[in-house]
Amino acid sequence: MASPTLLMRVVASAYSVAEKAATIVRNVMATGDLGIVEKSGANDLQTKADRLVQKSICASLARKFPKVTIIGEEELPPDEVDEELIEDGHCEEILKKTCPAQYTGIKEEELVIWVDPLDGTKEYTEGLLDHVTVLIGIAYGGKAIAGVINQPYYNYEAGANAALGRTIWGVLGLGAFGFQLTEAPASKHIIVTTRSHSSALVNDCISALNPDSIIRVGGAGNKIIQLIEGKASAYVYASPGCKKWDTCAPEAILHAVGGKITDIHGNPFQYNKEVKHMNSAGVLATLRNYDYYASRIPSTVKQSLVP
Repeated sequence: MASPTLLMRVVASAYSVAEKAATIVRNVMATGDLGIVEKSGANDLQTKADRLVQKSICASLARKFPKVTIIGEEELPPDEVDEELIEDGHCEEILKKTCPAQYTGIKEEELVIWVDPLDGTKEYTEGLLDHVTVLIGIAYGGKAIAGVINQPYYNYEAGANAALGRTIWGVLGLGAFGFQLTEAPASKHIIVTTRSHSSALVNDCISALNPDSIIRVGGAGNKIIQLIEGKASAYVYASPGCKKWDTCAPEAILHAVGGKITDIHGNPFQYNKEVKHMNSAGVLATLRNYDYYASRIPSTVKQSLVP
């Protein structure tokens, strides 16, 4: 058997690194001291878990893949990282999969990894633990091509015997794994949107789509999971606020199963290392029927959101 390609080794490592991150997230919560800091305001929080997880992910991946560019959400001082935060394992199952041909020749310095150590921080601080995800997105040529989403508290209400947490991963051209792909009922229009960053524009845009129901949850990773598990038909967020580390991993997984994510204008997101971090023209994502929703975004909403 040929030795695994760089991309599959990075994904296999990111899988184990995300599992380590989930353990850190749960341990910080278990201590009861979240170490909450407000960044730009009450809806933009950082906890001890955000800080420790980012150090763990970035240092673990940088040690194995020193030439890869890694961009994390949190601005942290370049301290020495405690050895106990380092994860050097990998997922053997992923290494057994065949890398899509178009990605076999990738070099380390051509990859950009976008890290959200704790997506849904506000929900984490409020005890809405199933909203929380750890996101590791892998980009090449400005495009999200692979991703890992860990849900540290998946099954947390299922009783003491249930296995806590899960890791979803995907590679464009290979597929996505770790969940049961389900389509939302075709006869229903169910919109998933922001829980804590709503605005008149966000709500006007959703009203124009005439949904049968609206789900309001935290975290971009969590919203994409609603799509791929058939709980929602479209993720609509007509506002700046989402950043590249929020969308990179979820985009790769959604695209790997035939879905689509763009800004409100229909422009794809770019993930090269020089790109601005803010997705300033919002988010529109679906597993199926993207054109139905895209064609119903009001022009007034589009004019309010400049890419």
